[in-house]
Amino acid sequence: MFESFQRSASEHLDRPKYHADFRRHYEGGVSFLRKLERGQSFQERGFPSWEAFAAGEWSRALSLIEEKREIYAAQFEKAALLGILERRIRVVEFPVTPYVQWELFVLRLRVELGDNIRVLDSRRISEIEADHLVPEVVILGDEVMYEVVYDDDGNAAGANRIADQVAIEETSAGFDALYRQSEDFMEFFNREIASLDPPMVTHRVITH
Repeated sequence: MFESFQRSASEHLDRPKYHADFRRHYEGGVSFLRKLERGQSFQERGFPSWEAFAAGEWSRALSLIEEKREIYAAQFEKAALLGILERRIRVVEFPVTPYVQWELFVLRLRVELGDNIRVLDSRRISEIEADHLVPEVVILGDEVMYEVVYDDDGNAAGANRIADQVAIEETSAGFDALYRQSEDFMEFFNREIASLDPPMVTHRVITH
């Protein structure tokens, strides 16, 4: 699975170019967005809830998530107007990392607002990942896909743009197969996340 993705030629885009290219395609008539999220720890500077989480202020981090409600609602309204069906898979390793524990609370808000997110236990895809991890990828219809890339500290660093149609088709098929194997978000959240103690942040991230 995802073999053609691994072999595909790509063009690296920095963050501004990636966001501009993404918007151009997103608003240009695609009918489907697929997002597969595999990494277990990222930096999200500028997101107040993440800043509080990184500072070890768990209760405040959770309360600040609510600030995103109107922004997310507007995103989903725009997707509906454009006729775009969005789906996301969040791969989760055990034990759950502090970042993923925090992120799943953010994703819970998105699910409450109508986002189609499912969770995939990494242990279920160990055979698939014997040679390489499943990709960190965003696919827009059958036009283009992006391998989202990060620096060594987990900061977003743009994306590798892939336009090969065979690779897009095969990667989309792989995503759909994993989506069918994945678990309902709220069932997973209520069973595995809701009762966890606040995560231990082992270091403080300097955010300013």
